[in-house]
Amino acid sequence: MLIGSYSFTLVFISLSVAILASYTALDLTGRIATARGRAVHLWTAGGAFAMGVGVWSMHFIGMLAFKLPISLGYDIALTALSLLIAVLSCGFALWLVSQPKLPVWQLAFGALIMGAGISAMHYTGMAAMRMQPGIDYDPTLFGASLAIAVGASAAALWIAFRLRQQSPYVRLFRAGAAIVMGIAIVGMHYTGMAAARFPEGSFCGAALNGLNGNGLDNLVLITTLAVLSIALLTSILDARLEARTADLAHSLTVANRELTQLALHDTLTGLPNRMLLDDRINQAMKKVNEQGGCFALMFIDLDGFKPVNDAFGHHMGDQLLKEVAVRLREDLRSLDTLARIGGDEFVLLVRLTEPNDALGLAARQVGLIAQSFRVAEHELQISASVGIAVYPGNGHSAQELLMNADAAMYHAKGGGKNGYSFFDASMNSNARKQLQLLQDLRAALEHNQFCLHYQPKFHAADGRPVGAEALLRWEHPTHGMLMPDKFIELAEKTGLIIPIGEWVLNEACRQMREWYVLGHTDWRIAVNLSALQFCHAGLVQSVAKALATHHLPANSLTLEITETTAMSDADASMTVLQELSDMGVDLSIDDFGTGYSSLMYLKRLPANELKIDRGFVRDLEHDSDDAAIVSAIVALGQALGLRIVAEGVETGVQQDFLTQLGCDSLQGYLLGHPMPADRFLQGIARDKPLAVS
Repeated sequence: MLIGSYSFTLVFISLSVAILASYTALDLTGRIATARGRAVHLWTAGGAFAMGVGVWSMHFIGMLAFKLPISLGYDIALTALSLLIAVLSCGFALWLVSQPKLPVWQLAFGALIMGAGISAMHYTGMAAMRMQPGIDYDPTLFGASLAIAVGASAAALWIAFRLRQQSPYVRLFRAGAAIVMGIAIVGMHYTGMAAARFPEGSFCGAALNGLNGNGLDNLVLITTLAVLSIALLTSILDARLEARTADLAHSLTVANRELTQLALHDTLTGLPNRMLLDDRINQAMKKVNEQGGCFALMFIDLDGFKPVNDAFGHHMGDQLLKEVAVRLREDLRSLDTLARIGGDEFVLLVRLTEPNDALGLAARQVGLIAQSFRVAEHELQISASVGIAVYPGNGHSAQELLMNADAAMYHAKGGGKNGYSFFDASMNSNARKQLQLLQDLRAALEHNQFCLHYQPKFHAADGRPVGAEALLRWEHPTHGMLMPDKFIELAEKTGLIIPIGEWVLNEACRQMREWYVLGHTDWRIAVNLSALQFCHAGLVQSVAKALATHHLPANSLTLEITETTAMSDADASMTVLQELSDMGVDLSIDDFGTGYSSLMYLKRLPANELKIDRGFVRDLEHDSDDAAIVSAIVALGQALGLRIVAEGVETGVQQDFLTQLGCDSLQGYLLGHPMPADRFLQGIARDKPLAVS
């Protein structure tokens, strides 16, 4: 009997390869478990090849570690067949553990198939030596090797199935499991080798023309390590990419959730805003149409809120609004909707059994708000006026219901406030007019029904024209020429003021460019900004775009904002005004003296001009208080280095007084009425006022 020996270096290498192959297999099962679609098949095929090469390499290096007193070689065809068997067996194993479930019977059947495959690989590899006479196998050890193969396969399949999902410390568990699996696979191989008996006089038929051990062990080892390393590295990188993708997807989900929250909720109170309210109303209408029943829309406006703002400032007003929202929300059911749609206006959407149920609910809302609020150590007392519209009956759309509830609320205010009123037919006419006007207003932009009239401004001292103020007019197809007081409030309520304001800005800049080209380079065109425009995020960009489009110098444009708008959020106003000022645009504080202001903030505002309100100018001749106020405003403006403009000049006495007082420029009906652009130049030439002597 020929006695064999082993190279312990190669034995150790074969064990290391077995452990590495086992770890690679466990890692690849994780990739297959999380892959979707075509990627599952690609990972399975790639994993089967890498794992099969690893298991076969362990076996082949173990074969090369075995030495006999005779020359040994390995038949190329049978060796390749053993490799193919290894790859197919590993492919079957990866497919099995990628299934959603692995019941005991399936695990046992899979262990038999895989154990048979590994055994077939081993003994095919042994047959590749083509020993003459053939190898005798010890039945006991032969059976033990088969049992070890099946048992190791069962353990490997169970471990791979259990560790395929990503979890904390999963790589550590896989490393431990890989050591156990590697030892089991090596144990099967060397048990099978121990079962082999080589009679005296045996010779190896593959020694002459087969694979031999001269450097073959190094080639197999390097190739195997390359295959396993590439597979493992690819798996790890893909896992990291998947983790980063998952993190990115989670971040995007969170960001989308936050954006949705911002888009559909009021930033101050966290309540639904108008957009979300419209959706809830449409859903409620659909439900009523399908299932019957009714719901009420309650328009709640706070009485006495403005005095709180004026007395304590906007910060206190904001805190009060939050407290109102909390108190109203606590009284609601989960299926009701409370929304804040602007300022001190709230809307309550409630599902009712009967329309009359709205009476008690409205009375309760009025009572809740009538109770005093404790805000920042102050006891604040306000009340509410509530308008109620019921569906079905008081409108056919969300917009119509809101308009009717709004009309009912104004009716409640007119009745003495601190109460509620149902919408009825007597209010319908005004509500319908408002709704029709809103629809007409939406069409006005599209059909170019707006136009600008220009009221000239004159230098107070010498009477020369210094520019104009652009005033919006609406050429309504049926109502004729409408002044801003007829539609601006509606435009602000619905947000249409933003596109209308952009049109005004562009048209005023276009017209000013025409005058600029004609030589009036020292003129300024003044454009009024509404509070909503001023708060709009795109204001600065809109101004820059209008100036660039019409090639107009920035200092040819004056933007007028009211004192109340500028002071409502002084810090935020400062930022916007500074950006506009840095651009070179002139800034004018309109209606100065009619709102509340802080001289501390006023001196910091980057304004160029103060505009005295016409209310003070009108009674200059008869009211010494107004004359004193105007004198104080002029003195204040001059001290701050601002130009002073007085509007509403209608008499010569007013003109003389304001000029002598030191106003820089004047405007009013005495000096020139608002005119269309095509009559402006002729008009100011005809009506040019005389300078004060």
